[in-house]
Amino acid sequence: VVGMWILAFYVLGTVAGKEVCYPRLGCFTDDPPWSGVPGRLLTGLPESPEHMNITFSLYTRETGNNSQVISAINSSTIQKSHFSSRRNTSFIIHGFGSTGKKGWVVEMCLLLLEVENINCIAVDWQQGANGTYVSAVNNIRVIGAEVAYFIKTLQKIFRYSLHKIHLIGHSLGAHTAGEAGRRIQGIRRITGLDPAGPYFEGTPPEVRLDPSDADFVDVIHSNAAHFPAIGLGMYNTTGHLDFYPNGGTVMPGCADLIPEMKLILLFSFNPATRTVKTVYATIIGGCHHSRSHEFYFESILYPTGYLGYPCETYKSFESGDCFPCPQEGCPMMGHHADRFSAKLKRVNQKYFLNTAADPPFATWRQKVFVKLSGVKKMKGDINLVFHDTEGKTKEYEIASGVLSQDQVYTKYLDVEINPKNTKKIEFLWNKTIFTLLWARLGAENVHIIHGEDGHLNNYKPR
Repeated sequence: VVGMWILAFYVLGTVAGKEVCYPRLGCFTDDPPWSGVPGRLLTGLPESPEHMNITFSLYTRETGNNSQVISAINSSTIQKSHFSSRRNTSFIIHGFGSTGKKGWVVEMCLLLLEVENINCIAVDWQQGANGTYVSAVNNIRVIGAEVAYFIKTLQKIFRYSLHKIHLIGHSLGAHTAGEAGRRIQGIRRITGLDPAGPYFEGTPPEVRLDPSDADFVDVIHSNAAHFPAIGLGMYNTTGHLDFYPNGGTVMPGCADLIPEMKLILLFSFNPATRTVKTVYATIIGGCHHSRSHEFYFESILYPTGYLGYPCETYKSFESGDCFPCPQEGCPMMGHHADRFSAKLKRVNQKYFLNTAADPPFATWRQKVFVKLSGVKKMKGDINLVFHDTEGKTKEYEIASGVLSQDQVYTKYLDVEINPKNTKKIEFLWNKTIFTLLWARLGAENVHIIHGEDGHLNNYKPR
């Protein structure tokens, strides 16, 4: 996928015409804001739905690991399938260079069905997503129209409620969901998983995912970046709740997998001279971009391990300015974000959190106070080891260097063990090689404040 992104950034795309019309879906123009506006200067028109071979595959508890291909054009396929109007329906929509027939889209449906009795529909538009990035950007307008048409067909056949529908889209799939929501107002929820940035950042709301596209829009940003570092995702808020795990740009565990690459970034346009200039930038992609749907996947099983803290910047979050959660509580990033009572309080609410480097990525933020006892001063480092009820352990450094007796050391930790499963906390002191053999240092007490509710626990470390 990353290789295809590289190719895409060298291709500028061309304007195919002023308008194209397709049966059932209507007409598509390249007039502003679809083209000729900042950020979308040279986009064109979408290909036909037939050319893209769009399919909808239904997964239910009755189908097991298999699926049933259903079609709004041949609506009898829906009526003869295991689709149930009594159940909620989730549509999963992939992005550029991907597919809906295998991989994360299918895995997402199967996991959702383990925890909820729903209709899960995998939307495949692989043939429309495998050309240049610019052509895929154009094509999502038709994919969004097809999803909207499918939903209208459900309304017609079953009198199906829009309040039962949840659209989940990754990258270009997030904006596809937004296009569907723009066309059919009243959808319950849209989740944007790192909505694509190039050709969408800073564009008008009609073009991209926007809070008006559904009753509730939540967004996970995992590969957003400012120039001269360009991410594959959007940096700006584009929902009711926007989550920025690890700051939203570079994800832990990805650093060694995808190196930074110097690439040609599209172009810079001078309206006065009407000239196009090549611009170089650093693209960070691949693994970071995919983390958004991996986080969502794991959040289904570990909802409390993805708590987002309201903050203006990641720097403020890191320094503890936004800890613990306010009185209204904190939302959970991912699948359970809609449980947050204040989710519709306003649009563009920013939330920050840190994740672990490896699955299930979940962490629980805690503020730790350690008061030392023993000799007055010595060099070394002090760590805490968290033990859970299943025998797993995680070690975290609290302080290092010159350590003083009776001083209280404070540290914000993103612990990979659920506080509810914490069996004990062990205090470790590692002294330097030059420390006197008989010197001893211990922890008089350890206080821990939990971020979720501000609850204080006192521990006597072992």
